[in-house]
Amino acid sequence: MRKTFAIAALAGSMAFTGIALSPAAQATTQTTTTTASATNFTVNWGKFFSSDRKAYTFGRTWKSGGKVFTTWHGVDNVGGKKGWVWFEYYKNGSWHKFNQSWDGEVVGRWSGRGIKKVYTFTCWAGKFDNCGRKYRIY
Repeated sequence: MRKTFAIAALAGSMAFTGIALSPAAQATTQTTTTTASATNFTVNWGKFFSSDRKAYTFGRTWKSGGKVFTTWHGVDNVGGKKGWVWFEYYKNGSWHKFNQSWDGEVVGRWSGRGIKKVYTFTCWAGKFDNCGRKYRIY
């Protein structure tokens, strides 16, 4: 009984002083890193895998001067089937989407004005085959 009270008191003391709530105590793995200022921001994202883990994408998204820019890298094995990256973005009150295929390694870039949200996901062996999870990158 005394041990239970001692453990409860210690846990309450740690929570009260903030030791348990410190960033070191809450170490988690994140797939995006954001750096922000008053007018610009940068998000480094990825590796986002296809569901079978045979292709992945990673990249960087940033906003500058009212325009959103994305640079992405696609990786899969050369030869055979292709990897596909999809981007879905919200602009002017509606959703738009596009995709790009690759074989091996590729770097792609795109940008647009008035974009409010951007999501991406990776597929392998076809536009709609072996697709991985969708991630918000902006």
